[in-house]
Amino acid sequence: MDLKYISRDDEERKVVKVGSTIIGNGDFVVFAGPCAIEGREMLLNTAYYMKKNNVSVLRGGAFKPRTSPYSFQGLELEGVKYLKEASEITGLPVVTEVMDPRDVESIYPYIDMFQVGSRNMQNFPLLREVGKQDKPVLLKRGLAATIEDFLYAAEYIAVEGNDNIVLCERGIRTFSSYTRNTMDISAIPLTKELSKLPIIIDPSHGTGMRSLILPMTLAGLAAGADGAMIEVHPCPDKALSDGEQSLDFEDFQKLMNKLKEVEGCFRDMR
Repeated sequence: MDLKYISRDDEERKVVKVGSTIIGNGDFVVFAGPCAIEGREMLLNTAYYMKKNNVSVLRGGAFKPRTSPYSFQGLELEGVKYLKEASEITGLPVVTEVMDPRDVESIYPYIDMFQVGSRNMQNFPLLREVGKQDKPVLLKRGLAATIEDFLYAAEYIAVEGNDNIVLCERGIRTFSSYTRNTMDISAIPLTKELSKLPIIIDPSHGTGMRSLILPMTLAGLAAGADGAMIEVHPCPDKALSDGEQSLDFEDFQKLMNKLKEVEGCFRDMR
């Protein structure tokens, strides 16, 4: 592959800083929070719980274009402002998805990290725009993207001057229809062979089933992932977005306890 800015060739591994959180230094970092920000109180309650359970980065979706135009579309800029408030109260850095190059400037003051979602992985104007910023970028793999597609999308960002990029394997579409997507665990060590960038996993979108989030998080940990992004909701059955793949607070605490128990066994993999 013709990678000039993110190649692993003769390069030390890239370490990306998001607020006070460091990704790629050997620690397993957890991003967690609701798929969609549904309101101020809901987000703050979740943020407090994330802080209590040693989450490193608070995630929350404000712009939520969905497969159906009739589904909840997010609170947009209002939601981003709630995210900023939650960050100021808890001290957690925050990440949210940006959908349009025109929105980059408006959300910039409120977030610590831009997220480019799977459906925008090859939105090249958007990649170039976040590449011009001085804040890190979380880049999710597209639904049908090859590893080459994925890494070249990251290269589009880096070409503009910003190589503070964290890759995210979030599952790809295959012939299997039982799970929402198929988690490509092999993408973790493979991208680390080809690129200097850290990579995390998203088992929530990667499976679409809350019962699979814990085992797939552990699989990612064993394969060398630098962290995981987990969807958490106070009451998943009432969530306005992706409740079936969100953990409630109790199950999330179980996941964090298990990670604490086994993380040290796989530190050398990262």
